[in-house]
Amino acid sequence: MTVSCSSLFPFLRVILLGIGLSLFSFGSAEAQPTYGLSRGGSTYYSFIDYQRSFARPQEAMARKVDTLKKQFAAKKLSWPANYIYIRSFKYDSQLEVWVKQRPADSFRLFKVYPVCALAGSLGPKRMQGDFQVPEGFYYINEFNPTSNYYLSLGLNYPNASDKLLSDSLKPGGEIYIHGSCVTVGCIPITDQQIDELYVLAAYAREQGQHYIPVHIFPCRYDVPKSVAYLNDLTKDDPTLKDFTDQLKDAYTYFEKTKRLPVVMITDDGRYHVNEAKGLVAPKGTAATAMPTLEQKGLVASRVAPPRKLRQLGNVPDYVDQWPRYPGGAEAFARFLERVSAAVAIHLPSGITRAFLQVEFVVDKDGVPVNFTIVRGLSDANMLHQKLIEELETMPSWSPALLAKKPVPKKMLQTITIDLK
Repeated sequence: MTVSCSSLFPFLRVILLGIGLSLFSFGSAEAQPTYGLSRGGSTYYSFIDYQRSFARPQEAMARKVDTLKKQFAAKKLSWPANYIYIRSFKYDSQLEVWVKQRPADSFRLFKVYPVCALAGSLGPKRMQGDFQVPEGFYYINEFNPTSNYYLSLGLNYPNASDKLLSDSLKPGGEIYIHGSCVTVGCIPITDQQIDELYVLAAYAREQGQHYIPVHIFPCRYDVPKSVAYLNDLTKDDPTLKDFTDQLKDAYTYFEKTKRLPVVMITDDGRYHVNEAKGLVAPKGTAATAMPTLEQKGLVASRVAPPRKLRQLGNVPDYVDQWPRYPGGAEAFARFLERVSAAVAIHLPSGITRAFLQVEFVVDKDGVPVNFTIVRGLSDANMLHQKLIEELETMPSWSPALLAKKPVPKKMLQTITIDLK
């Protein structure tokens, strides 16, 4: 791919629930074994295995994993990081990486990388071709192992705010953090640095962090020289001043707490940070919050209702031993291949391959229940229905164990549907 680079607000939509959390109310970004990622007819049983199947990520891991382990040890951090948070400062030309291990932990700074080139000026991106680096609240939605700029991590620009405030026909897109140290609107670092960042992000994704937050600020709000420049830039532009103040609320919240803020968007596209200036998130919003999925062809909702239902008690975030499919990973891969073959005829016209994600629970008696499609295709209700029916024939597993006792465990499974 070419990189171009509550009552106070009843209409608030929460877009970023401190995005270290998993989507669809998993409770936390827990480690999820991801079976069945396919490339070139092969099946990979983890996200890291899949990345290693490409030359550049494989070489990056060979070069960087050992040194990253040593850097983590020197800072008394646990490797690998289960959660990472990235924030970038345009005027200061810096990109920070923060890490933590558990949802309840505070983030700790791991490293600061210099950003080696900048296109445009301070302020948000508002249209295609303006060469602006976006400002706001995003997450990584793509790992590109064959980028024209060595390796790259894609951002979900335009987000919900950008879609309201940017050019409605040509807001622009394809914004990346990438190597090669050149840019036309992205965030470039050197190849040696993107090696590390790509590996860090891949391992966090492997541990279950599906939405890695990336916050982009115009400058550091605690550096006098930077703030002076920003104030001079915005003194005659009240709209830009208001926008940069919105971002400052999120920066201040994180600086005080070392935790990600809840960021909300009103119908006019403005950002609001939970607890900033007296704003409190409406009751119950946290339970229904989710990032906006903006991947082509995917539907960010539970597009097929669960059929084989059980009322479950507490489902722990962490277990000592994961559920085990009878016969192991190879047997599970064969089961998924049979499921794929059985439902492939129901792919929508013109689509020959699709990747769907299914959530289910292996209950404490080993029975897989509560199958739900969490990422599906538009206009593919029959495919979704048949897929659930086939998955419900899945045999019982050996259940997860916690303190030597069987417990239920949520699973997230990517399934490739291939019309051969």
